[in-house]
Amino acid sequence: MKIEVISGQLQSVEADTLVVNLFRGVEKPGGGTGAVDAALDGAISELISQGDFSGKAGELTVLYPRGVIPAKRVIVAGLGEREKFDAEAARRAAAKAARRALQLGTKTLATIVHGAGTGGLEAAEAAAATAEGTLLALYRYDAPRQKPEERELPERIMLVEFDDSKLEAMQEAVAQVQAISQGVFLARDLVNGPANIITPEYLAATARELADSYGFDVLVGDRAWAEEQKMGAFLGVSQGTAREPAFIVLEHNPTGSDEAPVVLVGKGLTFDTGGISIKPSAGMQAMISDMGGAAAVLGAMKAIGEAGLKRRVVAIAACTENMPDGKSFKPGDVLTASNGKTIEITNTDAEGRLVLADALAYAARYEPAAVVDLATLTGAIVVALGQGTAAGLFSNDEQLRDQFVAAGEATHERAWPMPLYGEFRKQMASDVADMKNSSAVRAAGSSTAAAFLQEFVDYPWVHLDIAGMAYSSKAGDYNPKGASGYGVRLLLRWLLDNG
Repeated sequence: MKIEVISGQLQSVEADTLVVNLFRGVEKPGGGTGAVDAALDGAISELISQGDFSGKAGELTVLYPRGVIPAKRVIVAGLGEREKFDAEAARRAAAKAARRALQLGTKTLATIVHGAGTGGLEAAEAAAATAEGTLLALYRYDAPRQKPEERELPERIMLVEFDDSKLEAMQEAVAQVQAISQGVFLARDLVNGPANIITPEYLAATARELADSYGFDVLVGDRAWAEEQKMGAFLGVSQGTAREPAFIVLEHNPTGSDEAPVVLVGKGLTFDTGGISIKPSAGMQAMISDMGGAAAVLGAMKAIGEAGLKRRVVAIAACTENMPDGKSFKPGDVLTASNGKTIEITNTDAEGRLVLADALAYAARYEPAAVVDLATLTGAIVVALGQGTAAGLFSNDEQLRDQFVAAGEATHERAWPMPLYGEFRKQMASDVADMKNSSAVRAAGSSTAAAFLQEFVDYPWVHLDIAGMAYSSKAGDYNPKGASGYGVRLLLRWLLDNG
C-alpha cells in the first residue's frame, strides 16, 4: 500500500470514499470538513443538529453525496474532545475510518489530515499520524488458506492538503511512516506465521534477504559455530530440537564508520514448549509468538533500510526452538555461557534469558554505545502491567530509560520503568553455579529475569519485556488480532530522536 500526499480541495477529490472529521461539541464544521459540508448543502451540520453525530472518539457515520461531489461516499469520523486530542487520537480516528472504508469495498480512499488544523498538531506530525493509523489498520496477514479475503485493499490512498506550503514536510513525514510500516508488517508476518514454517532457518533466510536488499553485512551462526563461540547457554536450549539453531547478526553501517554502534538484540524462540518443564497444552499454540523480540529486531532493520538511516546499527537475533527430547537440557544441569558464567538450570521454561545471555555477551565485542534487547520473557510482566498496555522497561542507564519512555509515549508503544534492585539478583543465587536461571520465589518474576540478564552486560543497556505486547487475542484500532509488531516503531522513534 502506498500513501500519497496531494494538494487540493477535499470536496473536489475523485475517490470512492472521502474521510472528514469532527471534534466533540462542534456545532458548525470548519476547515476541510466545513468545505465538504457546504458542498453537501449542510448535510454534516444537519447530522449534528439532529443529534445523530456527536463527534465522540471512535464514532463514524457514512453519507452518500449522490453526485453532488465526486466522492461516492463520505465517512465522518469523531475525534473526541479537542483538549484531549493528540497524535494517538489521530492514529485511532484514521484507523477506524480506514477499516470502515475497507468494509465498504473502497478502491480509492482520500482523507483529511486529522489534527492539522484546530487539532493543534504540526502538519507533518498530523500527516504522519493519519498515514500511520491508516496503514497499520489495513495490514493483513496472508494466511495459508483456500478462501480468499472478501474485500480487496484500496488501490490508492491520498492525504489531501489545501496549503501547498505544507506539502513537502508532510510528504517527507509520510515517506518515513511508510518505511517504518514496512518493518512493522514484516514483524507481524513473522510472528503470525506457524512454527513449522517460521523456523530458525526461515528467520536466517529473512536476514539474508534483508542483507541483499539493503546492503547489510550478515552472519548466521549454526550449532557448530555456536560451539566454537562457547555459547553454552544458547546451545543448552537448542540441544533438544532437531532443527538447526540460528544465531543471526546483521550490521548496517552505510558510511563505513567506526563509531560505536547501537546493538538491537531479540529473543528468537520460534516455538517454546517449555522443554522438560513443559507448559500446559491449553493455549500452547500461542507460543509461535515467542520470537516476537527477534521479529521486532528484523522488522526494525527493514525499517532502517527503507528509511535510509545513516547511523551504525547492529542487530542480533538468537533463534532456536525449546523442545522436550532425550537430548534436552534438564533441571539440575549446569550450563556455561560464553562469558564464562555458570548457570544452574532450575526451570527449562526460563529459556529466553539463556539465549539472551549469550547474545548480550556477544554484543560486547562491538563496544556499543547502547544495547537494547526485546523479549517475550515473562508472564509476570503481564500480571504487573496488563495485556496490551505497556512493555516492562529495565535499564542500567537513566538517560536511556528516559529516552525510551519518551519514544514509547510518542508512538503509543509504551514502556514502563521497572526496578532492578540488588535483592532480585540475590534470589538467583545457586549452591552449584554462579547463578540459577529461575528464582524459587514467584513474586517479581520479571525483575528477577532482568537481574539475570544484567549479569551479561557491561555497557548502557535497556531490556524490554514485551510478553504482554507482541501478540493479542483481540484486535485494537490499528493493531490486528494476532501479532502487533510491537517494538519496530518504538525502536525507530528512539533512533531518530536520539541520533
